[in-house]
Amino acid sequence: MSHPAAADDQDLLARSWRRCTSALVSRTITSAVFDQLLARYSEPHRKYHTLQHLAECLAHFEASRHLAEQRAEVEIALWFHDAIYDTRRHDNERQSADWMRAILQSHGAAPAAVQRVDELIMATCHSALPVTPDAQLLVDIDLSILGALPQRFAEYEVQIREEYAFVPEDVFRQKRGEILRAFLGRPFIYSTAHFQAALEARARDNLRQAIAGLGG
Repeated sequence: MSHPAAADDQDLLARSWRRCTSALVSRTITSAVFDQLLARYSEPHRKYHTLQHLAECLAHFEASRHLAEQRAEVEIALWFHDAIYDTRRHDNERQSADWMRAILQSHGAAPAAVQRVDELIMATCHSALPVTPDAQLLVDIDLSILGALPQRFAEYEVQIREEYAFVPEDVFRQKRGEILRAFLGRPFIYSTAHFQAALEARARDNLRQAIAGLGG
């Protein structure tokens, strides 16, 4: 199992799951779904997109949930945004959103809410800047790792390399550099004032260090 949840994280995960599902569905989701999600985030091929990442996201959400327009929708989107993760595929977000749809629809969630959560999950493709306030918050939380303390950011970079261990070093350095420079080239990495104030400056420092380490 990759990065098993610490006791504090286990409490956070259980609390978060109860809170968001109870607000969204009319028929209780069995514990089996919760266990399946934890198992997915614990798959051995994952090194960064693990329970550690999920818990970090949920901790940031708890500190910023007052900013969400639809709190339960943002929270459950965080649960499912990396539910399916295969580094050799390019449809992880779509597969994750489809799983979310199947679960919420079968447990009585409102169709409009399901559609909004689908759109939130798809926003984590990072192919375009998020537009709605909830998408901006969700994406900022997903990108919070870029503004982590230097030691955690360095660990994150190692974890990403391990997830893509099958990629030749020169190719990885080129592609990774392109991704990091794209984030650094944005006017703002974070869309919300909350995360700009908290993480923007450190994220830019981290990105510059990482790019330099890649030879770029």
